[in-house]
Amino acid sequence: MKNSKEYSKKVRKLYCLLKRECAKVKKVIYDEPADALVYAIVSGNMSEAAAESAIKRFTNYFVDLNDLRVSRTEEIVEMLGEDTTATRDTASTLTRALRAVFDEYHTVSLSPLKRIGKRPAKQVLEKMDAVSHFVVNYCMLTSLEGHAIPLTKRMIEYLRSNELIHPDADEQETEGFLTKQISAENAYEFYALLRRESESRKGKRRKKATIKRKKTKTKKKTKK
Repeated sequence: MKNSKEYSKKVRKLYCLLKRECAKVKKVIYDEPADALVYAIVSGNMSEAAAESAIKRFTNYFVDLNDLRVSRTEEIVEMLGEDTTATRDTASTLTRALRAVFDEYHTVSLSPLKRIGKRPAKQVLEKMDAVSHFVVNYCMLTSLEGHAIPLTKRMIEYLRSNELIHPDADEQETEGFLTKQISAENAYEFYALLRRESESRKGKRRKKATIKRKKTKTKKKTKK
């Protein structure tokens, strides 16, 4: 990433700030990687709070992941909370991904990935139909002991708005940069804190404050 030293200092400063301001993070670990896959697909396009509510409804409504795999889009959308383009896309992605798992392993389980090593496991996930970078990285981080920092669109937007990454950096470059700054031991905590911040009112106020500072500097330069 361009100007990586400058952004590195900013990211580390943010991490320290969030650790001081926020409640302690409890790491989430999935014994079954397919459960991580489902959560990641659901939470990729909605807030963490909304995703957790949706997953609870899934658990109460669907018998198991195989039942989810063969369910109609309308059923899944109803469990996601509202009928929108985003929820329909999520429902479609869920069934496509779970079908890909079933076609490969003849069961809706990704437990074989735990036996083949991190790099091969990541390659399998990357080749799956409809699976995003966020989903791959979330599965690696929470179920396959990988060093990854999953990034939602909202998290990337937050990083850009607060000038914590180079404006030209894409998702993969940003994720690679962050994993160099944050150790594997702290990766989940950083992900959880950054996501919480990007979705919170405090995070929005922080972004507005950054924008106001930019405007103030611009006005001063104009007067000169």
